[in-house]
Amino acid sequence: MEWCLLELRRQAVCAAGGGAGEVTQAPWRSPEDHLQILNKPTKEKHEHMVQMWGKAAIVLYLWEHVFEGTLDPPDMTAQWREGQLIVERTQYSFITGPGVVPGYSSIDMDNVVLVLNGREKAKIFHATQWLLYAQNLMQTQKLQHLAVVLLRNEYCDNDWIMQFLKRNGGFVDLLFITYDSPWINGADVFQWPLGVATYRKFPVVEASTSMMHDERPYICNFLGTVYENSSRQALMNILKQDGGGKLCWVSAREQWQPQETNERLKNYQDALLQSDLTLCPVGVNTECYRIYEACSFGSIPVVEDVMTAGHCGNMSSHHSAPLQLLKAMGAPFIFIKDWKELPAILEKEKTVTLQEKIQRRKMLFHWYQHFKTELKWKFTNILKSSFFMNNKG
Repeated sequence: MEWCLLELRRQAVCAAGGGAGEVTQAPWRSPEDHLQILNKPTKEKHEHMVQMWGKAAIVLYLWEHVFEGTLDPPDMTAQWREGQLIVERTQYSFITGPGVVPGYSSIDMDNVVLVLNGREKAKIFHATQWLLYAQNLMQTQKLQHLAVVLLRNEYCDNDWIMQFLKRNGGFVDLLFITYDSPWINGADVFQWPLGVATYRKFPVVEASTSMMHDERPYICNFLGTVYENSSRQALMNILKQDGGGKLCWVSAREQWQPQETNERLKNYQDALLQSDLTLCPVGVNTECYRIYEACSFGSIPVVEDVMTAGHCGNMSSHHSAPLQLLKAMGAPFIFIKDWKELPAILEKEKTVTLQEKIQRRKMLFHWYQHFKTELKWKFTNILKSSFFMNNKG
């Protein structure tokens, strides 16, 4: 078992700026303790091994929601968290947390999935440090294959990542990216969903009988930030004019807040649980966490189906843009082009019977579970095909 660049590398990273998710203290266990756990024998035989290094909150959607894996310890504030599971004879081990920095990761693994945050300049700097660390492992033949899952900037200004792809002379075999993009080719670049806001502690939700069958007191909900001169402002005006505020659970704020209090999180989840529809106006990007969070509670997303500013898609070449991944998977949502369509939707909703709503919820829950299962199999099959079947070591 080989380890390199431990304490000196950690101090160098922290001295370079640390950033969100990087800390200056050691993890709660030693790296050797973690390796004993991550590499412990399992009863089920496996042919291959892949390790995931999580340095963006979306990795929790991948591991806990899509892979249905667990983490030890459960505490989200822990310096180092880990998990392990087997999918079709491939063992996946997982590490995440602020204590996971270059040098604290096992390099006896030939195959790694690195999950990175490319939202802003500071995050891109740290993402690049991880990529350079992985490149060093490649050059010293301690790592053979690398896939990257990237949380992109909402305008999709992430050209910096392309230089690292193998086809451009780099070392990254596969790239999974959030948001629509002309880059997606089904060969080495794939789309990955935004998922729920795990950074705000949105949980894995198990559908209950009451969630499926109970009458819900509100037709719709919208809890969120209303940006000036945005379609969200137009939505609020329509709700006020049409009396929708009496039919819907509405709570608006003028300024976005990155973190939620426990009280606000519960309030938001109650709104999803008690509403038949969840209004999903565009923000900076068309795709938002709210879409997936509504699915978790069986509330039909009413999605504003318009392209936002930036480089995420091009309507002339991508006719199904935006939200191509969701549409390709047959999402049972209500798609609208303008919030002027909302009054008619709310009026029609008044005539829908409870039995019809129950059937609709069942369809949504079934679709969302199928969506996550398909993501899991597609993701693992792409890794298997690229890492193992091509044998490009």
